[in-house]
Amino acid sequence: MVPNPRQTELLEEVRRLGSATVEALAERFGVTLQTVRRDIRLLAEAELLARFHGGARVPRSTTENLAYRQRQQLNHGAKQRIARVLAAAVPQGCSLILNIGTTVEAVARELLVHKGLRVITNNLNVAAILSDNPDCEVIVAGGVVRARDHGIVGEATVDFIHQFRVDLAIIGISGIEADGTLRDFDFREVKVTHAILASAREVWLAADHSKFNRPAMVEVGRIGQIDMLFTDREPPAPFGALLAEAGVQCTIAGEPV
Repeated sequence: MVPNPRQTELLEEVRRLGSATVEALAERFGVTLQTVRRDIRLLAEAELLARFHGGARVPRSTTENLAYRQRQQLNHGAKQRIARVLAAAVPQGCSLILNIGTTVEAVARELLVHKGLRVITNNLNVAAILSDNPDCEVIVAGGVVRARDHGIVGEATVDFIHQFRVDLAIIGISGIEADGTLRDFDFREVKVTHAILASAREVWLAADHSKFNRPAMVEVGRIGQIDMLFTDREPPAPFGALLAEAGVQCTIAGEPV
């Protein structure tokens, strides 16, 4: 399912509130109760929302991420804007590590016109995208390939990443909690991300607004370990203060005027 604009806004409203009744959503969007119920049913069937009697809520699992296809669709426009702005800041002729995630894959697409890049990745989707750029050398990490998203993880991947020292790491994340911790779901993926953080002179995080206050089980690191954050909306409290205290530069890729 690819949500239409109204369904996308409805999903965003439920994500913002945590849960909402059918009546409140109908009033918010100026549509009938029947329309809201149909939208909720479709979004629930796509596992983007969880239904309850009279309303909907956001799935809040801390142990399992959304399916890859769902993550591709969720906040697709925001990810494209983030990717465009981030890629524009990447210097020509630099070395990069790109990790797993749909936002990182969007960044890879925006790097197709860059020249002289050397990219190390544990993401077969990123490798396939950037292999179409004749001015980009792509180095793929060894390890175990996850069937669900073509990410490469495991001890062999960690050892491989530790061989390198690159100019930039461009990473995605599953959640950023209010205490400043960066979190993800798969401990094997997190171990690879630890190696990536240690192998880069500078770390840029690409995360859309839905990642703030999203719980996940495994700690990747702290917000002070990144140098730049690229997102699509002004971070909610207390993240602005946390970023400022840590000296993290925040770039907002907002809607086009």
